[in-house]
Amino acid sequence: MTTSGDLDRLWAVVPAGGAGTRLWPVSRAESPKFLHDLTGSGRTLIQATVDRLRVLAGERVLVVTGAAHADAVREQVPDLPEDLLLAEPSPRDSMAAIGLAAAVLERRDPDAIIGSFAADHVISDEEAFAAAVTEAVAVAARDDLLVTIGIEPTFPSTGFGYIQMGPRLRAHPTAARVRQFVEKPDARKAASYLATGEFRWNAGMFVVRATTLLDLLAEWHPDLAAGLREIAADPSLLESRWETLEKIAIDHAVAEPAADEGRVAVVPGTFDWDDVGDFKSLSCLLPAGDGAMTVVGDPERVQAIDSGGLVVSGSGRMVAVVGLEDVVVVETDDALLVASRERAQDVKLVVEALKAAGRTDLV
Repeated sequence: MTTSGDLDRLWAVVPAGGAGTRLWPVSRAESPKFLHDLTGSGRTLIQATVDRLRVLAGERVLVVTGAAHADAVREQVPDLPEDLLLAEPSPRDSMAAIGLAAAVLERRDPDAIIGSFAADHVISDEEAFAAAVTEAVAVAARDDLLVTIGIEPTFPSTGFGYIQMGPRLRAHPTAARVRQFVEKPDARKAASYLATGEFRWNAGMFVVRATTLLDLLAEWHPDLAAGLREIAADPSLLESRWETLEKIAIDHAVAEPAADEGRVAVVPGTFDWDDVGDFKSLSCLLPAGDGAMTVVGDPERVQAIDSGGLVVSGSGRMVAVVGLEDVVVVETDDALLVASRERAQDVKLVVEALKAAGRTDLV
C-alpha cells in the first residue's frame, strides 16, 4: 500500500524537448509541440502536463528544457519557481536531461523519488493515471526498483517500443518485474506481442529514487553519472561540462541493462495515452466536427465539402477542402502542408528536405 508519506517524497520531472518534426509546420525547433494547444482544451501540452502532475506532487514539479525554450516555458507556467526550471545548453538526449534533474533533486532531498513524464503527451482518465503513479511510487519507495508505467496496447503499433511483463510483485496491486524492453517491432512481431498478453507500450514514464537512478547510471556510464553530480554540486560548471556528457537515451543507458538484472518493475497503465506523434494520431484524439472533418482552430474558417480528415487552421485564412478523404491540411502564416493521413509519419521527410535546402527559417 502507498501511504501519503510516499507521495510526499515524489518530485515530478517534466522533460520538455524534441522538435516534433512529424507535426510540422505547427511544431518547429523554436516552437515545439509541447508549447501548443493541439487538443483544443485551452491548455498547451506542457500546461496540461503540469496541471496533471501537481495533483500528485503539489508544487514539487521541475521542468527540464532547452535554453531556447526556457522563456516560453516561464511564460506558459508562470508560477514555476526559478530554481525548478533547468535549461540545457544543448540537447544531450533523455538520460542527461532526466539525470540532471535527479542530481539536483538528490542534493535538495536525499530521499526524493522522481517521476519523469514527458511534456508533450496527452492522457485521459486522470484518476487511473494517478492510481498508476501512486503504485509506482510505492514500488520505488519500498522495493528500491526503477519503475516504469506500461500502457495497455489497443492495437499492434509499430511506432512504440514495448515492455514485456514478468512475475507479479505480490506486495503491490498490479506491479510486475520487467523481463525486457524491446525496440519498435514490425507489424507481424507487434501482433505476436499482443497475442501473449505480456507486453505493454513503453511510454517513457519512469519512477525511481533519485539516488537509485544515478547509482544505476554509474554502473554502466560512470562518467555521465559523475558529470551530472558535479554540475548539480556546482551549477557554474553547466556550460563547460554539458557538451562533454554522453548523449544517450535513458532506456539504453539504464532501463534496458537494469531490466536484464531484474531491477526494473512495471505498473500497467489502464488510462488512454497518446504521444501525439503525428497528424494521424492527433486526428484520432479529437472529435470530428460536422461531417467527417476534424478541425483544430476556428471551424468557421474551414469549409469541407464531401471531405474527411484533419484541418489545422492557424493563420486566420479560409481553408476549403473539396472531394478529399483522409486528408491532412495544415496551414500557418508561412507554410502549407497537404498530405494523406496514412503518410502522416512521412511529414518528417519535409523537414529533412528543408534542412538540406538550407531553409532553416522554416524548420
